[in-house]
Amino acid sequence: MSSPEQLWPLVSDTNRFNRDAGIPAVEQRGVGQNARRRLRLTRLGVPVEWEEEPFEWMSPRRFSVGRRYTSGPLASMRTTLELTPRDGGGTRLTYDVRVEPRGLFGRVASGVEIGFRSRRRFAAVFREYDSLARRPPSVEPARERSTAEFSRVEAARHALLAEGQPPELVERLSRFVVDADDLAAGRIRPYELADVWGADRRAVLELCLLSTRHGLLELRWELLCPLCRGTKAAEGSLDAVAGGVHCDTCLIDVAADFERSVELTFRPTPGVRPVERIEFCVAGPQVTPHVVAQQLLDPGSDRTLQPRLGPGRYRLRALSGNGALPIVVGADGAADADARLDSKGWAADELRLARESTLRLENATDEEQLFVLERTAWSDQAATAAEVTALQVFRDLFASEALRPGEPISVGSLAVVFTDLKDSTRYYREVGDAPAFGSVLEHLDLLREAVAAEGGAVVKAMGDAIMAVFSTPVGALRAMLAAQRRVAGRPRALKVGIHYGPCIAVNQNGVLDYFGSTVNLAARLVGLSSGEDVVVSDAILTDSDVAALDVDAEPLAASLKGFEDETIPGLWRVRT
Repeated sequence: MSSPEQLWPLVSDTNRFNRDAGIPAVEQRGVGQNARRRLRLTRLGVPVEWEEEPFEWMSPRRFSVGRRYTSGPLASMRTTLELTPRDGGGTRLTYDVRVEPRGLFGRVASGVEIGFRSRRRFAAVFREYDSLARRPPSVEPARERSTAEFSRVEAARHALLAEGQPPELVERLSRFVVDADDLAAGRIRPYELADVWGADRRAVLELCLLSTRHGLLELRWELLCPLCRGTKAAEGSLDAVAGGVHCDTCLIDVAADFERSVELTFRPTPGVRPVERIEFCVAGPQVTPHVVAQQLLDPGSDRTLQPRLGPGRYRLRALSGNGALPIVVGADGAADADARLDSKGWAADELRLARESTLRLENATDEEQLFVLERTAWSDQAATAAEVTALQVFRDLFASEALRPGEPISVGSLAVVFTDLKDSTRYYREVGDAPAFGSVLEHLDLLREAVAAEGGAVVKAMGDAIMAVFSTPVGALRAMLAAQRRVAGRPRALKVGIHYGPCIAVNQNGVLDYFGSTVNLAARLVGLSSGEDVVVSDAILTDSDVAALDVDAEPLAASLKGFEDETIPGLWRVRT
């Protein structure tokens, strides 16, 4: 009784489906033109090799894939799955397998294996997926637990509870690590897990980070291809993943970009449970879930699609073609459109489509082309390196986690904060070095608490001043306003400057530090603060979340040392 939209994530996860249906693991032997793959498996002691065409699909209704075998009892096979909504609810699922056997043995083997055994297994798996699609997502299949596994998980659970972690989240994570199947446990995405549980994302991320210190989880940094967004490298440290790799599918070199292409995931430690990464299918729609349609067109051919698209921005590209065609989907979009690719590129600059439309693809080149229609927005369920390294809990737990010395990496845009105690030199002179030093240490603890509470991280302390970073402007401003309120009334005041913009991360003396004009400007702004205000740039004040705070701000005219020949963005005093 599930809808096509409910079933699609399950049935189009061909890696999971093949495993659940009892199909043996595959070995990838190479990648050819337009993502054709050479694959191999062994069944009943018989090695079978084939060339697999790229999957074709239209989410969430249909996918198909063809194989041409170079060994084994079959010459070719094409598998097609279709989901058709039924009147009154539910879905008609059609799973069509067409084979061309090789010789008498192939005819007999395909009749028994595909016509009888596989048909029964496939039907059982689809019935189970129909049940799963309507089951609460927190339910996980049970596994057998060994005594050693149970004791290690219990030790980690008690340690996390002793540190004050939320009991409900600790219990859920402990159960998940033990009960989830290998495919789910082998790549734990904390934000995805938080969304399934209906929990706070940062709370789950911090819990996973702390779990690495108690032997429950280990972290993995994944380097993703910017086009297909598949994992091209997975390492246990940032410096190992920061180097470039090559994507055999997209035929491009991939460089580390902390804002987009490096994601933090987790898996259980081998001592808790070994998780073996086994592939039962190396492609399929769920390998690239941001791709809503993929079609293989012969030279000079065309194809008509009827996509159902959510509002927003998309991109149509061809794996071997030039450039990409931007597509905007909205209420003012066209119901019919043509997308033509020739040797010079795309025939249009941009298409505007309705949510339900007819889109005609034309391959006017002399080569076969794999057309890919994809969402341009990156998944917000990815815990990126830029965001994770800007968390206080990460810097506290992984102080030695840094890049190779001297290797700069883009981390995207961050809110950079500099603080300073007003008249601190006079304060030392008035109360004496020892009392003043103790008061400064207390002040630094206060700042660390305020920064951590809003999801930021203290990068370094410089005497009685700090540099901190936040992934969002609103977090930085809230943290600093709260810190100023806590300092108010004491015999000193807190000066603060904040700017938001692109930054570069560098290993500086074994610690991840940040550089660039954004950092330089933020460092200059703190000198303009009176201690009763926070001086911010336009980039902070015009942020939509900051605007929702309804702060009291007044414009500030000032010249900044080192920026005399540059246009300085608007500056503002924000009152506490």
